[in-house]
Amino acid sequence: MPNRLAHETSPYLLQHQNNPVDWYPWGPEAFERARRENKPIFLSVGYSACHWCHVMEHESFQDEALARYLNEHFVSIKVDREERPDLDQIYMNAVQILTGRGGWPMSVFLTPEGKPFYGGTYWPPRSRMGMPGFDQVLRAVVDAWEHRRAQVLKQAEELTGYLQTIEEQTDDDRGSASGPPPAGSSPRAVEVPEAAASTKPAPLTPQEGRQILQHASGLLRRMFDARHGGFGSAPKFPHPMELQLLMRLAQRGMEGDLVGMVTLTLEKMAAGGIYDHLAGGFARYSVDEQWLVPHFEKMLYDNALLVRTYVEAYQVTGLAHLAEVASQTCDYVLSTMTDPQGGFYSSEDADSEGQEGKFYLWTAAEIRQVLSPEAAERFCYVYDVCEEGNFEHGQNILHLPKTLAQCAALKGWDLTTLTRELAESRARLLAHRATRVRPGRDDKVLVSWNSLMIDALAYAAPVLRRPELLLAAEKAARFLLTHLRRPDGRLWHCWRAGQARHEAFLDDYAYLVQALVTLYERTFDERWLVEAIALADSMRQHFEDRQRGGFFFTADDHEKLIARNKDLHDASVPSGNAMAATALLRLGRLAGRWEDLLAAGRTLALARRIMEQTPTGAGQMLLALDRWVGPAHELVLVGGTDEAANQEAIAALQTAFLPRSVLAYRGAAGPSQPAAFSEQTPALTASSPAALGSPLEGLFEGRTAENGHPTLYICQDQVCQPPVVGTAAIRAALAELAAVRRPTATSAG
Repeated sequence: MPNRLAHETSPYLLQHQNNPVDWYPWGPEAFERARRENKPIFLSVGYSACHWCHVMEHESFQDEALARYLNEHFVSIKVDREERPDLDQIYMNAVQILTGRGGWPMSVFLTPEGKPFYGGTYWPPRSRMGMPGFDQVLRAVVDAWEHRRAQVLKQAEELTGYLQTIEEQTDDDRGSASGPPPAGSSPRAVEVPEAAASTKPAPLTPQEGRQILQHASGLLRRMFDARHGGFGSAPKFPHPMELQLLMRLAQRGMEGDLVGMVTLTLEKMAAGGIYDHLAGGFARYSVDEQWLVPHFEKMLYDNALLVRTYVEAYQVTGLAHLAEVASQTCDYVLSTMTDPQGGFYSSEDADSEGQEGKFYLWTAAEIRQVLSPEAAERFCYVYDVCEEGNFEHGQNILHLPKTLAQCAALKGWDLTTLTRELAESRARLLAHRATRVRPGRDDKVLVSWNSLMIDALAYAAPVLRRPELLLAAEKAARFLLTHLRRPDGRLWHCWRAGQARHEAFLDDYAYLVQALVTLYERTFDERWLVEAIALADSMRQHFEDRQRGGFFFTADDHEKLIARNKDLHDASVPSGNAMAATALLRLGRLAGRWEDLLAAGRTLALARRIMEQTPTGAGQMLLALDRWVGPAHELVLVGGTDEAANQEAIAALQTAFLPRSVLAYRGAAGPSQPAAFSEQTPALTASSPAALGSPLEGLFEGRTAENGHPTLYICQDQVCQPPVVGTAAIRAALAELAAVRRPTATSAG
């Protein structure tokens, strides 16, 4: 008989609806019962694509004896971390304090007031390989609750007090992958430090900002894996924000072959098993340092961030294969992860038919069944498919240990013929793979992750010369602003099966403001800026800390939890504060909103220590700092009488690598409204730009096209250089702005 989770919409919660565990969703009913029966709460947090979450469900939550014990002694609550990142953040902080590590599934024991006193990640059902069994853990917790209650409650109070002093989210899940903890790991006592200082951080000066960027460059170079690319060792995560930062630092002329570091990393990733060579798209991380063996789940946010990174790297280097990887990843998202109404789904599972990675693995015999003998021989050589397998049990992960050019040279094959044949082979193998049981897909739509994808698609469209990507981005943005906006103009967090749920978090607002500004810079339809301004105002009203600067993760009227923290530290996605600073710097420059620029500056000052100490966890904040330090330009293009020349100038503006600039365009007739916003697609807010007054009037005031030619005004802090007139001159000026000053040294160290 289904439990209470049968009434939920989360695919992760629905996966547990037939467990014998008497699960509750998070809510007052569970806490009222815990208080009434004086029982501790067992909180289990995971997500749909998490392999070890599935393992613990199968081993423990479907175990009748363990379920009976849980039902007798605990009130059990199941939470989808993607639906409730606020809960995940608070209790992950608690688990990391208790154990020194984090990951999913996350298992936490709470008092009936929601205060944590014990926790961990995955436990096997019974003791094995030096790990305590879940049955032992449950008995130990019950024993402590029944016989040492005062000590338990004291521990819970101390830990909760500490959680309330944490300034930022400390979890970096790129370095603490889900899975079983090391053998012998156990909770440790909590040491509660002095309360966090309440003084406002001193503002950063531009010189201090440059010094922080220089310091980050040195740390990243020292952490870089010069052989395989990326940072650190196994498990290895992509770190897209840090790669984007390196390209900006290279443009500043900082020491080291920073562009080479980016290129090596992106090429090694695209050649590795972390990349899907048949359909495009990236898995979440690699369990080894060579990018060979992926953790097979595919997350929307990873692919969004990596699309943007590969496109920027193509802009900087001109390497066509980087653009191809970005384009193929977009194809994967549009074909597999897109709802008919326009939103993007959250993830694809690591498992199919109960086996991790089964959908993606191949044997040499299978390859020969699908391809001709000659094509199979060449494919297996190029993609390292062998009889004994490069993975487990004779199975193979497709990857490229050598480039196609190297393969052709070593084997004496014609490269053009080989390239064409491999494309045909991949198409046949992809069609064959489609007959397999596909991994489960989490089809909920999250505002934050969708906004990352909207930003990536819109940014990529002109660079990859794929206008359909921009149309998909606009459709998704309209979906969010239609189906995930409350009647009062504020946002919901997630949507599934026609139902929007849960109050939005800082990430939702910050990421969507960022995406809408990018949409403006790609369509030059000012209604996107009107939407961005409305959301930015709501974000600052309900999330900003007016005492110390920065933004809280939850709104001022959010459900009251045991702590209200700020996330300044990136996890697998940019921190909400970092993205808020980035988006407000862009919006403030475009619309002349000084209050946005000041809020961004206060956020950067608050994050000074994190940027100085942990650059691999502060990539997005450092990107914001790079923009804040400048030089930050307003590039204002005014169209002339020749529409073809205008489009040529727009293309030059939108395809150049200009990471600190904001872009604006108007034709001779004034604000443009492209076909994507036709009469049949009305403005998304109640008031149009015409009614509100354009947010860009100040930016365009007094700026006209000279002699009927497209004219570019390059401005900094409202001071403009002489106008640049004509497409040839505009291209030359933009090329100078976008130039990357490569150092003479070839070492990436």
